[in-house]
Amino acid sequence: MKTNAQWSLILTSILALSLTFFLPDISAEPSVVITMEKTTYSYCEKLFYTIQVSEITGDPAIIHIRDEAGKGSSAIPIPITELQTPVPSLIAFEKEIFPLGKYFIDVKYSGSQATAEFNLIDSDSICIPELIKPIMANWLSGNISDGFLIDAFEKYIDKKLINIPIEINENNVYDVSIPYWVKNIGYWWIEGKISDEDLGNAVNYLIGKKIISFSADTIDEI
Repeated sequence: MKTNAQWSLILTSILALSLTFFLPDISAEPSVVITMEKTTYSYCEKLFYTIQVSEITGDPAIIHIRDEAGKGSSAIPIPITELQTPVPSLIAFEKEIFPLGKYFIDVKYSGSQATAEFNLIDSDSICIPELIKPIMANWLSGNISDGFLIDAFEKYIDKKLINIPIEINENNVYDVSIPYWVKNIGYWWIEGKISDEDLGNAVNYLIGKKIISFSADTIDEI
């Protein structure tokens, strides 16, 4: 017949064994998953995905985006304060920057990592290059003249979107005149209230109606 001491030892052993099965493994690394909005993008679209983690550790997620050749971005830290963190890109895919093909998103988070992929395919979409935004902002602030803004449109924007009927040069760059109220359209575009296509249509209309005007000498050159 077992003594109280023996029963106590048996119960303690059973309890210890149970704990090994049912207590969570506190040394386990938190999991991380990338959920893509879609897996095929075309030019002028913006990348969007969500980082899902199993717990909040206080560490940021470290993102790298690379192409099939292994060429990739610098490390991008993303603060993780929720179990699901949307990651929208602020810049659309541009032909001059992103070649067609397969891309990979690598995420590292508190010792865990995940990879997702997407394809960039060609399309007939035409968008305004990102470099136009600081030029537009400088024009809105009065730091550059009307002619320099139109010069940037002529040099960097596809004529299918905005058709500048002259070639701007050092002799006529100051002969361009844009009414002050047109700046409202620039503000709307900068703030994302109108699309690239809307801005293009507005500029083409204003040029066609001679609201954006050129000097008589410049018009004779057209």
